[in-house]
Amino acid sequence: MSDRTTRNPRTLVAAALLVFGWTAGAVAADRPVFQLPIACDIGRDCFIQTYVDADPSPSARDYMCGTRAQDGHNGTDFRLPSMAAQRAGVDVLAAADGRVLRQRDGMADVLVAGSDHSAVQNTECGNGLVIDHGGGWETQYCHLAKGSLRLKPGEMVKAGQPVGRVGLSGLSQYPHVHFTVRHGGRIIDPFAHDAPPGSCGAGASLWAPALQPGLAYRPRAIINHGFASSPVTMQMVEEAGAGQAPDGADAAALVAYIRAIGLQAGDIQLLTVKDPSGRVIAENRAKPMERNQAQTLLYSGRKRPQDGWRPGLYQASYRVTRDGAVVLEQDFSVELREQP
Repeated sequence: MSDRTTRNPRTLVAAALLVFGWTAGAVAADRPVFQLPIACDIGRDCFIQTYVDADPSPSARDYMCGTRAQDGHNGTDFRLPSMAAQRAGVDVLAAADGRVLRQRDGMADVLVAGSDHSAVQNTECGNGLVIDHGGGWETQYCHLAKGSLRLKPGEMVKAGQPVGRVGLSGLSQYPHVHFTVRHGGRIIDPFAHDAPPGSCGAGASLWAPALQPGLAYRPRAIINHGFASSPVTMQMVEEAGAGQAPDGADAAALVAYIRAIGLQAGDIQLLTVKDPSGRVIAENRAKPMERNQAQTLLYSGRKRPQDGWRPGLYQASYRVTRDGAVVLEQDFSVELREQP
């Protein structure tokens, strides 16, 4: 199976595994129609983290000329909000009818951190498979969970059929499926097929019409938010999706947290917490972002007062502003109950 689904093909070596000689005899339609390659609700329990890089230079830009791409990224990353969601099991689905060309399974689900990718060199895709849809069209699915693949080369598959589960195999820093489309061996962005070079928002969508509203481009998004009873780290949020939520007046602390993706250089974050009377009890106004960020964690809170927390509804308000305008916002709350 080819591993051309890596973060940057300029620096990673391609490899092949289990290559089979079957070629589709029938010619597919000029443009296929793709279903979602993951069993989730986009924007609620899964999110698009990274798009295809539309810039051939060492810089990167997505199909809307935004910042949601990485240099050389040749697919779309559909991520889960936490490892807890991954462990619960989320199916990866065939995006269209076809026949399995090749696959790989058996690689461990391990987060690859930092810059040392030697452990997965030549196998960056991890566990995955390639499906031939005829007419030169192929889709590839990467980072599937070990032991989860359900099909073998040569087997036919229908659109929406489970082919495995979301995992962490290969070059993966968060649970997701990396979905790549090729036509005649050429990388295709399913959001912008045949877009003229250098254009923004041009080209044709290959997604089924019913999916397109949910897949509408969002420069920024929020993937986790809530309250915890102690300081929160990115690892805690990634592992469980939340810290230990406070529920009573004896909670050691009250900490609101939020994780966002796609924030841009110059964005300013503000997270405010108010008590049941509307009084501000904690506020975190971050400095303007110095550079574009794939993901950002912000939290704001305070320790338990000496006489305990006042029972009632505590509200958090998160705002991201740019040039004085609000570009991302989220309100959320938690109720602290009086202890018996």
